[in-house]
Amino acid sequence: MDILAAQTAFQALGQISRIEVFRLLVQAGPEGLAAGDIARQLDLRQNTLSSQLAQLQAAGLIVPARDGRSIRYSANMTSLRALVGWLLEDCCGGDATLCAPVLDSIVCACERPAMSRSFNVLFLCTGNSARSILGEGILNHVGAGRFRAYSAGSRPGGAPNPFALDLLRREGIDTGFARSKSWDEFAGPEAPKMDFVFTVCDSAAAEECPFWPGQPVTAHWGLPDPAAVEGSDAQKALAFAETYRALSRRIAAFTALPLDSLDRMSLQSRLKQIGNE
Repeated sequence: MDILAAQTAFQALGQISRIEVFRLLVQAGPEGLAAGDIARQLDLRQNTLSSQLAQLQAAGLIVPARDGRSIRYSANMTSLRALVGWLLEDCCGGDATLCAPVLDSIVCACERPAMSRSFNVLFLCTGNSARSILGEGILNHVGAGRFRAYSAGSRPGGAPNPFALDLLRREGIDTGFARSKSWDEFAGPEAPKMDFVFTVCDSAAAEECPFWPGQPVTAHWGLPDPAAVEGSDAQKALAFAETYRALSRRIAAFTALPLDSLDRMSLQSRLKQIGNE
């Protein structure tokens, strides 16, 4: 960072409400906050907040990321570290080792790798009887404790499809978890907080796909509904087997991602790519 960039940063922070916005976003961590949440927490008018966010963004202190129809803002910790590093680069008679602890402390705990962390994943479709049940079973089977999978439907069908259950059993996956349930179970305050939500309905077939609000990383992994296949039992079983293979490939690619090092936008892009393969 040079002196002009430092001047721009300090000018952006030279007003109380902008300092409050920046501090709030530092507290929020990598997930950041939507503009509406910032306005409510700081009791700021929307037009005032828009001006403050624009100045902080122009100074490189915050970064925006689209999340559905809204935009989330997060503190740019790289810029903050660069600013403090510029202030301290000649401190202590030029002995950088004396100031290193100060720079090291400017790494939020939420930015540090959480190698032992587990992730909650929700598979959503319309009926929660086939595709989402398969996704839940596969991920819990291969996730090795790092992932905890769930599934639900916007209009649950009442019971898992027998072909899905038979296929999971043949693959050595316990089906004791399987039941068809509404996504309302995961919307309450006592429900587990989801890190990822994958919709597996087939939008190409004009099938209604559930929408999950909030902050999880989401992706659409659309697949044709094997339960809609008509014909002999052998033909139906084949459709379920193809769905199983497609989900297995995508889940394998997902679990291989370096989740601890990817930022939200990069992760979103990788998950979208997996869903298109």
